[in-house]
Amino acid sequence: MEEVLRGVHKNDDDDNFLAKPVIKDNWALLKEIGVVNHIETLKSDIHNFKSLLARGLDIFNRTNIDEIMNATVYQISDQFLPSFIAFLWKPIQTREDITIKAYKNYKPAEIDLHVDCITPFEAFFMEYPKPINFELLAFQLNNEEAVRPYLKINTEIAVPILGPFGLYGIILIGNKILEGGYTRDELFFLQQLMCFVSQAIKNLLHYEHSLRDVKTGLYNHGFFLTRLSEEIYRTRRGAYQSSIIVIDVDKFKDFNDVYGHLAGDKVLETLAQVIKHGVREDDIPSRFGGEEFTILLPNTDSETVWNISERLRINVEGMMVPWSDPLPKVTISVGIYTFDQNTPTDVSSIIRRADEALYMSKKRGRNRCTIWSSDLNDSID
Repeated sequence: MEEVLRGVHKNDDDDNFLAKPVIKDNWALLKEIGVVNHIETLKSDIHNFKSLLARGLDIFNRTNIDEIMNATVYQISDQFLPSFIAFLWKPIQTREDITIKAYKNYKPAEIDLHVDCITPFEAFFMEYPKPINFELLAFQLNNEEAVRPYLKINTEIAVPILGPFGLYGIILIGNKILEGGYTRDELFFLQQLMCFVSQAIKNLLHYEHSLRDVKTGLYNHGFFLTRLSEEIYRTRRGAYQSSIIVIDVDKFKDFNDVYGHLAGDKVLETLAQVIKHGVREDDIPSRFGGEEFTILLPNTDSETVWNISERLRINVEGMMVPWSDPLPKVTISVGIYTFDQNTPTDVSSIIRRADEALYMSKKRGRNRCTIWSSDLNDSID
């Protein structure tokens, strides 16, 4: 046997290895003692790990959360064809609110899952950070109210997305459509694949969090200034207009003084959601600081920005702030400035002019919008 092994070099590829006379002459012996089967097992494992690595890299190299989810759904469905896959994650790690997105047959679909948070699962997954059969999870968690909605949709596998700040999200996988339950090897595959998925999602969430205001979830002031600088450069090169909006909550100090700072925080959080849902996908809503917000609207003329501003002002006036005691109606004052290649295009000048328009809205009685114009300074003085 030693003579056989001495005739084999480690760097031989499979074809050269099998073609060696010493292997052919001792084939029966190698097969009898299990060497051939062991080699076949190693070759299969290598193939599986190469496939896993390729699938994982396909997911890991995606650049936004939707692309990661789409790639994950494709890879899992291609391997198992589950009845559904659902992603639950916290867009803002400091809050319990979650987003749910489900897929069936490779496509986004509605799912009958109604849950507000994933907090009941956090302690368990921090201790057992692996994919798990959901019935086993339900048994060990021993929280019937928490698991009931998931059992209702026939969840079979739960996969945690963990980060340094706790449980970021959960991936739910339904039963396989064409076969029985998931085998041990399939669970191992899911566990390894989810390492890529989890890390990819965590990287994106960390990047997003670095750009976001913790309290409101809108972009922070630094990111707004960076994007404004970029947009100024673009308007210099192109023949189009862009705009900014500056928003200030009217008499915000009264909310803090009369109802407490927690009530003031709730006003800001609710207002931020109204702003977020009131702008377009390419707009950049941010918290400037305190009770002041800014919005960058690329490629937006004065008429369009006025319509958007008025719609926001009306929506804020009608919004309800969830609080134990009824709070006074919230209103905002708005300043607007539109710029292009022919106007002063530095960050400080643009923000100053929007602030001047905001001041005029305050001076004229609050709860109104004002567009900056060249004769506005005379009115302010």
